[in-house]
Amino acid sequence: MKQPLHIDTHDVSLEFGAEDDPVRQHARLRHPLATVFHLLFRVGAIITYLLCSWFSNSFIVSFVAIILLLSFDFWTVKNVTGRLMVGLRWWNHIDEEGKSQWLFEARKPSQKNKQLSSEAEVRIFWLGLIVCPLIWGIFFFSTLFSFNFKWLAVVVTGVVLQGANLYGYIRCKLGGQTSITSVASNYLGTQLLQRAMNRNAEQTNN
Repeated sequence: MKQPLHIDTHDVSLEFGAEDDPVRQHARLRHPLATVFHLLFRVGAIITYLLCSWFSNSFIVSFVAIILLLSFDFWTVKNVTGRLMVGLRWWNHIDEEGKSQWLFEARKPSQKNKQLSSEAEVRIFWLGLIVCPLIWGIFFFSTLFSFNFKWLAVVVTGVVLQGANLYGYIRCKLGGQTSITSVASNYLGTQLLQRAMNRNAEQTNN
């Protein structure tokens, strides 16, 4: 007579549902591709600046390569990784009067997804956002004091582009109260409110 198969339910319960462990959820990257590209171009620009003389003696080739990496980094961090990794976005809006307005937004978590991103993603995002502009700042002073002025334009570009993203996301973090999903509705509501106030003013004057 065959013995019944014995399963250790205690051991199975430890493995089943382990992917829902809050500790693992916080450590796991929800957007691994965005995390890679958040660091890829900015770290690549720094490495290219430091090691470009090893691979090429042409200043023009090194200049173009670094500027392209910095441009790719600026666009990626501003438009993609900030929105996915930390739920922040800053952008420019032209109103009906033709005036330029800068908007700094912070996405509010929904009831289904209270955790917008993992703690690991948040740390990687802010670490890369803060450290890299500081490195370009060091490059700026070292280039200035060594009188290596031909590289000054490259270093200033790195400081400006990466500093702009840092400033924009700090503004989003400190003062971003507008929900990304409700920008259109808020804008229309503001326009309707202004029209109603104008009508009331006209009726009062009449």
